[in-house]
Amino acid sequence: MQRYILRRLIQAVFTILAISVITFAVAQATPGSPFGMTDPELSARMSEPMKNHLKELYGLDKPVVVQYFNWLWAALHGDFGVSFQYRNETIQSIIARTLPVSAQLGFISAAIALILGTVIGIVAAVKKDSWFDVGTMAFTVFSFTMPSFVLGVFLLVIFCVNLKWFPITGWGTPDRMVLPVFALSLGPLAGTIRFTRASVLEVLNLDFVRTAHSKGLLPSLVMSRHVLKNALIPLVTVAGPMVAGLISGSFFVESMFNVPGIGKAFVGAAGARDYPMIMANAILFGSLIVVMNLLVDLTYGWIDPRIRYD
Repeated sequence: MQRYILRRLIQAVFTILAISVITFAVAQATPGSPFGMTDPELSARMSEPMKNHLKELYGLDKPVVVQYFNWLWAALHGDFGVSFQYRNETIQSIIARTLPVSAQLGFISAAIALILGTVIGIVAAVKKDSWFDVGTMAFTVFSFTMPSFVLGVFLLVIFCVNLKWFPITGWGTPDRMVLPVFALSLGPLAGTIRFTRASVLEVLNLDFVRTAHSKGLLPSLVMSRHVLKNALIPLVTVAGPMVAGLISGSFFVESMFNVPGIGKAFVGAAGARDYPMIMANAILFGSLIVVMNLLVDLTYGWIDPRIRYD
């Protein structure tokens, strides 16, 4: 087990390094520049000495390769630089301010999606072709075809503007959390239901489950001991990346509901060509994906003792 974890951690280092290289190259190749230097109107308002000063101050006057290695060396020492968008504020302070909000939104949404989705999926599988199963499948189809940004508009118009049940934007109080959490968790909830239902149905049709029923075991005992442990492995596989994505922030939901999370900060950074913020978000999201995938792989052995890593 220790050798497996060590090998995965070494792979993670090279994965995150590759993410940093690709993200930096794409950010530099994207049209536009920080501080609007390539924008005709904004550039006309800045004197040449001011442009040169900004380039020298933020290291933009150096070649792209030199800029990347300077960033990498500083990042390895825990310094992700200063934001171009939020002047005089370090990337670390921005992440410390915004990540807890996104994590809170993500954890609540993930808990709803995983717990409620697993329960509904199991019931739908056990009651296959019943009215509950048909209604559940109709709900999942609707949820998959409804993008989060479209759902967010409907929620704002109906419950905030027309009915005035909830505040329009913000975060921090229960009434301000309801709509963002609902908009963010609906898609993962539908996915969890479908994965759980399909996996449970597959296991229910296996020979060892029919044998357990023929021996006279209670249905609840068969479900808990034999069905769920085998059916949950596919769900755990998709749960890891899903939780990482929810924790790292939803760009559309946070921007639409004005939630001061890291997703909203990333959207602003992309528009402002805030390279340090873009790089920090990419590394953070990549690290979360790597960690969650490692936890998923280790969970396999706990669910199914037959799985070994040595």
